[in-house]
Order: sequence, then C-alpha cells, then structure tokens
Amino acid sequence: SRCTVDDRVTRVAWLNRSTILYAGNDKWSIDNRVVILSNTKTQYSIKIHNVDVYDEGPYTCSVQTDNHPKTSRVHLIVQVPPQIVNISSDITVNEGSSVTLMCLAFGRPEPTVTWRHLSGKGQGFVSEDEYLEITGITREQSGEYECSAVNDVAVPDVRKVKVTVNYPPYISNAKNTGASVGQKGILQCEASAVPVAEFQWFKEDTRLANGLEGVRIESKGRLSTLTFFNVSEKDYGNYTCVATNKLGNTNASIILYG
Repeated sequence: SRCTVDDRVTRVAWLNRSTILYAGNDKWSIDNRVVILSNTKTQYSIKIHNVDVYDEGPYTCSVQTDNHPKTSRVHLIVQVPPQIVNISSDITVNEGSSVTLMCLAFGRPEPTVTWRHLSGKGQGFVSEDEYLEITGITREQSGEYECSAVNDVAVPDVRKVKVTVNYPPYISNAKNTGASVGQKGILQCEASAVPVAEFQWFKEDTRLANGLEGVRIESKGRLSTLTFFNVSEKDYGNYTCVATNKLGNTNASIILYG
C-alpha cells in the first residue's frame, strides 16, 4: 500500500483497523511479513509478504500536517484459488440404492461447485451443487463422477469419485448350436453382472465337470464356453447354463443338436 505525501507533512503512520503497523520508520507491528518500502518526501509505503485471508480489511495511512491530520483508507481484498477440501470416497452400491456424493470446496470468491458423470454417452452436468443425490441408482449410472470447483482467481480444482453399481446376472446371449457326430461342438453362454458372474453347466440335473467325458468348460469375464471335442449321439440334448453372483442367479437353456 502506498500513500502520497508532500512537504508540509510532519508525521506519518500506517494502521490496520486500529493497530499501528508503522509510525514513521519505527515498526510497531510484531508481524515480520510487514515491511516498510519507502518513507520519502513524496511517498510513504508498506508491503505485506505472503498475504493470507486474515490480512483482508481496511488499512489507513495517517498523515500529520501543520494544521490538521489527514487519513486515506485502502481496503485489501484477498483472493484465494479454488480448492476441494473434502470429497466422497469411491463407493460400491447395489442397484436401486440411493447415493449421495459430496464435494466441499473453499476459495475467495466462493467457488461454484459442479458434478458431472464421465460416461461414454457424453459428459453432461448432473448437479450444479456441492451434493449430488441419485435415488434408485441404475447400472448405467455407474462409472466416474467428476467434481470441479471454479472461481476466476486460478484454474479449477478437479477431483474424481468412482461409483460401482452391483447388479445380478442376466444372460444376454445363449444360442442353440448344431454339430455333426465326430466334429467339435461349442456352446456359448454370455452373462452381464457386477461382480462378474460365475458359471456352471448342467445336462438335465447333472453338473458337468471340466475334463470329464471329453468336454472342456472355459469361463472368462462375461463368457463361458462348453466345448465337445468329439461329438457323439449321446451328447445331443438340452444343456443349462447358470450364472451366479452374490446378488442372485439366472439360467438359460441351450440345445446341442445334430
């Protein structure tokens, strides 16, 4: 802060509210961030290093001349970049649950907080607020949510929260398949689920085991395959694929025909 003075001035001082910081060249403030910059015939100025929000407020330059004192005031406004100070942790919930995500931010001026869903279907804003509430969450609403805090002082502060939505398996693909005797036959069963489904194969009521009776079962991710290396007449018929996770199970009937 600087204060313009002239020849008639006899005494000068800088005050913060009613606290004297400097009187002439004498330092009264115990704050070592406050220093005098110049005390000349034309200018009397001080400098505050490392300003923080508590320094905001009125500062007064008091000047004593021959006949009467004069004061000039300056108001210091401290701006602070936006900063997210508290945000929800990554969360896993069951489909149909209600979810509230929180993102608290600080800054001066007060930052604007928004949430958006970083989904493959475009990145729309889902909340213009510190809190994002989702009632009856669906599997499509899983994924990453991004909170950003914006004011015009500096670049926005941006953080992300991952929301995982559990749902029971559903079999999306299970087709009947034909194979000739002596050839290789493959039955496929595809299931969506979170957590990933575990698969079992049955013929009538008998559970099939890997490696027995010339079959191989391979399950990886969403897909399970039942392979017959050398199809015989007795292999023809109706098979059941069962997909299970902790939320439930589902099954599909698949026919191997000649």
